[in-house]
Amino acid sequence: MTTLLVLLTFLVIATIIYLVRRDVVLAHRAKSQDIQLKVPVMTQEAGLDVPKGFRFHLGHTWAYDEGRQIVRVGIDSFATKVVGQIDHIEVEKLNRWVRQGKRVCTITHGDTTVDFLSPVEGVVVSVNYEVLHDPSVIQRDPYKDGWICVIKAPDLDINLKNLIQESMLGIWIQTSLRRLQSYAAPLGAATADGGLPIDGMLSHVGPDAKREMLREFFLN
Repeated sequence: MTTLLVLLTFLVIATIIYLVRRDVVLAHRAKSQDIQLKVPVMTQEAGLDVPKGFRFHLGHTWAYDEGRQIVRVGIDSFATKVVGQIDHIEVEKLNRWVRQGKRVCTITHGDTTVDFLSPVEGVVVSVNYEVLHDPSVIQRDPYKDGWICVIKAPDLDINLKNLIQESMLGIWIQTSLRRLQSYAAPLGAATADGGLPIDGMLSHVGPDAKREMLREFFLN
């Protein structure tokens, strides 16, 4: 009898914890869906439009702190230019815990697949279903309507310290563009001004160069 009471008590407690956690996640999801990302203030860094107030991961994803440990996540414009047309995107499911530096979404262009890494760690509380239906939104507007998901990040302050700081952003972009030029040169596509040589470069290089680019730019 005592054992049965203990089991019943355990089940009741476990049920309460589950319901509370579910309600918290649902509440955060509702709030994140209600929040509309404002049109970001853009600056120019090495010929690329870069939004102020955003933080960037070395794998070319971005994080935007919306307060209350809520972070909107997306793919930066450098990545969208390198990949080119996006045929399909898969995003981590709702309520899934993602770790900083681990896969948060996968995009496909032709026979090329690229994993993008989460800039923060936490639980996915919202997914942008518009980009699942129409991935071209990511290319047209990577920093506003083309966001990927929203993450509740309990250790956000620590996560942000691991991202590229605003003072280093210009140097990082310039370095990325110079490295991209080295892959473009054999194609006769390098530009004199250091800009992006070809949209969708991953589709134009050979298999070996593609593997190197995936490893270097997207940490795949």
